[in-house]
Amino acid sequence: MTLTKAQLVDTIHETIGLPAKKSVEVVEILLEIIKQALEDGDDVLISGFGKFCVNDKAKRRGRNPATGEDMMLDQRRVVTFRCSSVLREKINK
Repeated sequence: MTLTKAQLVDTIHETIGLPAKKSVEVVEILLEIIKQALEDGDDVLISGFGKFCVNDKAKRRGRNPATGEDMMLDQRRVVTFRCSSVLREKINK
């Protein structure tokens, strides 16, 4: 099952008792803060959950799987996630 943004909003609304519109704002603001930090190249550490890291990938040779043609893939930035030991233990119970 996938956890959606709407489910996060509903859970905040039900758990804290925040009005639905405020719950939407909270989720949107939180995600915007995380996106902005990652865009700036900063890592995002959420204690007890994990760490989102921005990594640079160099330009590299690749292959078009449809045609088999060699091509150069541009350099890019990717986001990786490493879960905390607390989360890892909880998942593996």
